[in-house]
Amino acid sequence: MLSGLFNYDNPIWRFIGKFWDLLIVHILWFICCIPIITVGASTTALYYVTLRLVRDDDGYTIRSFFKSFKENFKQATGIWMIFLVTGLILGFDLYFMATVFTTPSVWRTALVTIFLAMLVIWTAMITYVFPLQSRFYNTVKKTIFNAFFMSIRHIFHTIGMVAIDVGLIFLTLTLIPQLMLFGFALIAFINSYFLEAVFKKYIPKDEREDDGELRPLFEDEDTGSFGQIGTENSVWSTSSSSKKDRDELVNNRGEEKAENQPPAEG
Repeated sequence: MLSGLFNYDNPIWRFIGKFWDLLIVHILWFICCIPIITVGASTTALYYVTLRLVRDDDGYTIRSFFKSFKENFKQATGIWMIFLVTGLILGFDLYFMATVFTTPSVWRTALVTIFLAMLVIWTAMITYVFPLQSRFYNTVKKTIFNAFFMSIRHIFHTIGMVAIDVGLIFLTLTLIPQLMLFGFALIAFINSYFLEAVFKKYIPKDEREDDGELRPLFEDEDTGSFGQIGTENSVWSTSSSSKKDRDELVNNRGEEKAENQPPAEG
């Protein structure tokens, strides 16, 4: 009994180990976010680690974080700047409507409604965009489109993540300030359970069960054909039976991409 208790494969120890990893990765994320411009790369690296933790794909937390940070820096920074600018514009517009343009009118009501709707969409997209960047490879434009597409198609997952995120922030600021020890890493970790369930729908089942690695391209289950969706490294299965679960597929990034080569087109 005691030998099982001190076995590091014990679920209790694995649970404790994951929270230790969250503490470490939160510190790394916070430090790497200090320059502000690196928030995108830092958040991408954070999700790279938390998604691996959810899949029980244990590894070196610090090494994995900085590996993803380095590989995704340029593209994640570009995505972050786009979302930062659009978020500031939306925030300014809502502030202007609330403090300056206060005269009740139909136009004011319509504009506030439009800006609020755009803010909701912005929030939903930013919930997906950095996890997508950490897990899949694509252009900035296609990654942002995929974030919009997934946030709408998997609306219940999106609502669940946003609701839990808001709840955790509320608890941290009011009842359980100790949660600040884990900070945004805890939010990313919980979101990763939802995100992993969504991402699996866009990964061929046989490759998920193979060796834990994802292939850059996969052959259509029914027709054996490949379909391009915009970039050299992006694939869209043209089979009608697979469109339901995989409307868009993009290549796996990082270690999961490096160890596999695309099959020869034939």
